[in-house]
Amino acid sequence: MLRIAMPVKAMAQRFAFLLLVGAATGILILGKADVALMERLRTNVADFLAPVLTALGQPVRATEAVIQNARELLNLREENARLREENARLLSWQDIARRFEQDNARFRQLLHITSDPVSTFISARVVGDSGSAFVRTMLLNAGARDGLQKGQAALGAEGLAGRIIEVGQRSSRLLLLTDLNSRIPIMLENSRYRGILAGDNSDQPRIDYLPANAQVSPGDRVITSGSGGLFPSGLPIGVVASVSDGAIRVQPLVDWHSLEIVSAVRFDLPKPDTGERIGARR
Repeated sequence: MLRIAMPVKAMAQRFAFLLLVGAATGILILGKADVALMERLRTNVADFLAPVLTALGQPVRATEAVIQNARELLNLREENARLREENARLLSWQDIARRFEQDNARFRQLLHITSDPVSTFISARVVGDSGSAFVRTMLLNAGARDGLQKGQAALGAEGLAGRIIEVGQRSSRLLLLTDLNSRIPIMLENSRYRGILAGDNSDQPRIDYLPANAQVSPGDRVITSGSGGLFPSGLPIGVVASVSDGAIRVQPLVDWHSLEIVSAVRFDLPKPDTGERIGARR
């Protein structure tokens, strides 16, 4: 049997390529001759191979599921360790914040510090803008009947957008921070240096009147200083974008293109006593 099988095997290996080419050619001719027969043949072959391929793919899918579960388990362990560290840090900061809160309350009691007046907000929708490169204003659908007053600060979702400059009964006009006529008293949050944010119709207003020795770096946060009593202190404005040739530019937090709702801040500082009231009291 071995003596008979060896020559047959060698001949089959020698002519296997030609046999495959011939079989392929015959299948092509048969497919052109009888399309319906070839379609039934392909369907039957697919029906036969589908469960076989499904069964063969089960170990592969099971292995992939095991590998994915192992990866998720490793990720969960790493995330759990990270969350534990973050929780420990937050608990430590919580204890420090509580101590600072208690110290602050005691200091305020000793110094008899008067708290800032409570700010209230009036929301309005932007219904139009100037559409001009020389004027940066927006029209709001709220006015005096809603409680808006001239000079009030207007906030977007991210930070300060500008201030109210005109008030009607049913509408008002908002002057944006970037307008040429805008001047806002500001303060650098970290260094506490005070200055004026001046608009010049560009997308990044500049800071003027900072002290000569002020150290300013890109990324410094800019907030309202509260000077003059029109705006509350601490309202977020933006971050320092660039410092070059003595010009300090600020990137506002508000996206003017997506600004739809603004909130006007009602902020009234207590008025100083007049001479008449002092004399009457005396």
